[in-house]
Amino acid sequence: MVPPTATTRTLSTAEERREAVIEAGMKVMAERGIHGTPTLEVAKAAGISQAYLFRLYPTKADLAIAVVRRCNERIHATFTAAAAQAKAAGATGEDVLHAMGESYGELIQDRTLLLLQLHCHAAAPSEPAIQAAMQDGFRNLYALIKAEAGADDEEISQFFATGMLINTLAAMGAYELDEPWAQKLCLMPKSDDPA
Repeated sequence: MVPPTATTRTLSTAEERREAVIEAGMKVMAERGIHGTPTLEVAKAAGISQAYLFRLYPTKADLAIAVVRRCNERIHATFTAAAAQAKAAGATGEDVLHAMGESYGELIQDRTLLLLQLHCHAAAPSEPAIQAAMQDGFRNLYALIKAEAGADDEEISQFFATGMLINTLAAMGAYELDEPWAQKLCLMPKSDDPA
């Protein structure tokens, strides 16, 4: 093993700091929005100076793109793991797609990921780079779902539509409501049902 040099240690530290900044950026941007997030707040949350943040990410847009990509990567990794686990258990086709959907329901219980997605969708029309990163994320998920579940275009469209409905319902707290409209939209059993 080669002993670390000042150069390799600096690179390692920069990589570690980038990770810390992305994680902090995800949390702060989820709460404040992409446009409403001051870079100083992200730097403080990451435990670095604002000047160092700008050495790692020269612009706020660069940081936002890194955050969007990380969000996309988490969803992709979750679906990949769910598909692999379902296939290992002998599932095919629709059952693999169902497993991916179930994994998403668990994933968005992470409030940060849920809110961040909503902010990304809201920022996309006015920020071409964020829009492109969101498109890349959907493109990659489309390809993954098609490859892993063998889903056709209609099934994939329904899968995405259901995911967007889940995001909206979760954001408005509909899953906690004991009201007929919420139960129907959330696909929940009625409170008097034994299920």
